[in-house]
Amino acid sequence: MPDFKEPDGSHLIGGEWICAESSSFSARNALTGEELSPVFSEAGGIEVEAAMSAARSAFDLSRSIPGERMAALLEDIADGCEREQISLTARAGLETGLLEARLKGEIARTIGQLKLFARVAREHSWVDAVIDHPDMARKPAPKPDIRRIMRPIGPIIVFDASNFPFAFGACGGDTASALAVGCPVVVKAHPAHPGTDSLFASIVLESLYRTDMPLGMFSLLHGLDNETGALLVQHPDTAAAAFTGSLKAGRQLFDIASARPRPIPVYAEMGSLNPVAILPGALEERWEAIVAGLSASITMGCGQFCTKPGLIFVIKGSFSTKFALSLADKLASAPSAPMLNERIRLEFEKGRRNIETLPNIRVLASGSCSGYADCSPSLFTIDSEDWRAKPALQEELFGPAAILVECSNRNDMLKTLRVLPGQLTGTLHIGKQDSEDYVRQVAQLLEARAGRIVFNGYPTGVEVSVAMVHGGLYPAATFPGATSVGTEAARRFVRPIAYQNMPDTLLPPALQEANPLGIRRLEDGRWLEPPQLILAERPR
Repeated sequence: MPDFKEPDGSHLIGGEWICAESSSFSARNALTGEELSPVFSEAGGIEVEAAMSAARSAFDLSRSIPGERMAALLEDIADGCEREQISLTARAGLETGLLEARLKGEIARTIGQLKLFARVAREHSWVDAVIDHPDMARKPAPKPDIRRIMRPIGPIIVFDASNFPFAFGACGGDTASALAVGCPVVVKAHPAHPGTDSLFASIVLESLYRTDMPLGMFSLLHGLDNETGALLVQHPDTAAAAFTGSLKAGRQLFDIASARPRPIPVYAEMGSLNPVAILPGALEERWEAIVAGLSASITMGCGQFCTKPGLIFVIKGSFSTKFALSLADKLASAPSAPMLNERIRLEFEKGRRNIETLPNIRVLASGSCSGYADCSPSLFTIDSEDWRAKPALQEELFGPAAILVECSNRNDMLKTLRVLPGQLTGTLHIGKQDSEDYVRQVAQLLEARAGRIVFNGYPTGVEVSVAMVHGGLYPAATFPGATSVGTEAARRFVRPIAYQNMPDTLLPPALQEANPLGIRRLEDGRWLEPPQLILAERPR
């Protein structure tokens, strides 16, 4: 069994570390711009074909591997992440500039995600077994025996995110949810933190050996530009792709996948403004507290969270004026912080300058960037009518900045919210004086656009739980029925299959009459618990 190894610039393909003879690149220190060793080779057609061939062979085996073994793999990876967290946080700190405390929290979340999906694999909840028994006496035609189950779809391409090198990295939620249902994973490492991804790949390789799993269940490919990712999405053995990043890059992958002879889904989580609507009653009751919470949410991670509140709606009044001035002061006094890499910083500066030049925009807090990576927050304000007329203000500005939209009255706020495109989140602050009918109207407008509605809170910080939804309507996501966080994320990588009149011994175990897996099933329209669960839950 191979030992845990430091990055050497090679790709992990089917259990082997391979260095391609091709162009190469280096990661950079996020704070200084200094090149970091080693030099990473870029994957081309040969490496992509090898990784996909290994994944295809692994899928021929993994689709029938019991959930208990998949759970053991995920738990072993989690143990490896915990064991090597010092190496992981050290390398990620260099490549991303994220503080040690933030990375420790994120590695804990990553370990938790792996263990959560191990539970999903073990309990088989994702199979969603449904049985309709036959009725040969039914007239005018007999009713056949039909049984339905969810099955894995095949090799999945996972694109790492720049802003969450652990939670949305090589061993993040996308990888965990795909492995839980038996889908092999080929990870396209992020060029900003390839060393971190290589460390994760080494952990997975050890786990594959320890749990005696097909080595093609996980591969890792490096690439500086978009060519490697395009080749992976275009490959005929690819069943789906998971992506977290910018609207531009996500849409490119979506278009490539749609143009294939056999189109495949790309589950892309992209840009979001995460609007915050603050009603008059909330402002009057606690505007100072909202300033404190909102400013912390805007600046968290230097504004580089996909759930950063970038758009704030208020109704003009004496308390809205106090709120705006106080929020501006709070942001103006916030310390600068490093952005993840130079490309992101340059994009942020460009977007901020574009906003400043728009007519009728007022700058309340004028942030700036200094040195190689540090940036400080900005706050802009504009009247609702002018905001509605400027589509450029309906695009995400990834970084520590927000726009305050001032509405003239309650109806004007409703009118303005209707213009919003799809979002990951929508937040609503309400007070005792705000009428329930109006609160419901605002909440319904947010609900029609976002995957998660937050009341009297802030959208940054996504709880990893069974009920969580991290998705939304386009352009926040490409598929409104999916989430990339929580146990429902596994459903992206399965499809329903119905078996009609199949002999019991040939059925998947989850559908066999004796229910050998002991799972909850929907039989003839009724949810039935397995006997052992019923006995275990019965009071003594």
